[in-house]
Amino acid sequence: MGEANMSENPRYSIVAPIYNEEGNIQKLYDRITLVMDSTGEEWELVTVNDGSRDRSFEMLSELAAKDSRIKVVNFARNFGHQLAVTAGIDHASGDAVVVIDADLQDPPELILEMIERWKAGYEVVYAIRQERKGESWFKLFTAKLFYRMIYRITDVDIPLDTGDFRLIDRNVADVLRTMREHNRFIRGMTSWAGFKQTGVSYVREAREWGETKYPLRKMVRFAMDAVTGFSYFPLQIMVYVSFILGLLAVIAIPVIGILRVILGYEFLGGQVTTILLLLIVSAFQLFFLFIMGQYIARIYDEVRQRPLYIVASRSNLDTSPGQRASGVPQSEADQDVEG
Repeated sequence: MGEANMSENPRYSIVAPIYNEEGNIQKLYDRITLVMDSTGEEWELVTVNDGSRDRSFEMLSELAAKDSRIKVVNFARNFGHQLAVTAGIDHASGDAVVVIDADLQDPPELILEMIERWKAGYEVVYAIRQERKGESWFKLFTAKLFYRMIYRITDVDIPLDTGDFRLIDRNVADVLRTMREHNRFIRGMTSWAGFKQTGVSYVREAREWGETKYPLRKMVRFAMDAVTGFSYFPLQIMVYVSFILGLLAVIAIPVIGILRVILGYEFLGGQVTTILLLLIVSAFQLFFLFIMGQYIARIYDEVRQRPLYIVASRSNLDTSPGQRASGVPQSEADQDVEG
């Protein structure tokens, strides 16, 4: 592998978040190189090591030492997939930025079709999953439910069955760099930004190495970030539930009175009825307090103004004002970065 010349102004930036992917890194590099070299234009691969515990960082550093087109952003700890994607976009300098996972379930070869759509005038080209191979029925069902729920209740038009695998124009990337909320949902933020968008369909392959980075626990948290970040529906539904409960209570009073006259006073004893009603009402109250708490917690995250992520080291990246050292909020110190 010969050393490639580093381009100061690459045409394309490929962003790949990395977390415990030592078995996929070389394959990712080989396939990205084959695909992007076929364009005949300058490109870079911006990898973000999200606190990996295996040899991922060492392997990325070795690749970066041999090929200056490989950029490495090394987090001080694990900050999560969405923040790793954010850091990659922050450090990308291409006219078009492609976000792709390192597990190779999303085929790098599809990037060529995305580039064609981009050159045709589209500023966001997202990949639509027609089929998902190698996943359990539970994963398929919950994923399908998640996308349709988000589509129904959020305030932006998020395309169905799309992940973060997408190409975005430099203008879109610059807009995303101004959006510094902590609980991030990149695909929703991209849809919210607008611009001219289109989709390309593909079959998502089964993972060949490693395990999914989104188990059920993380998927639930991810869904919560998506809902609270782009919808007030959970708060608004409280009004409807309280109205229904109040209506049921108004109806229940005369119904229970009539039944007791007909069936006797012992029917639905007073204590049993009271306890059941209290349990039902208390359950709804606690649930809605939890929902309100989620929104309040996100307000707390924002007002603390902590950086989104901390970079421990970089490879083949400068530290000019155009490159973000950490995911700090917009301030006078970085207005030249965020525009």
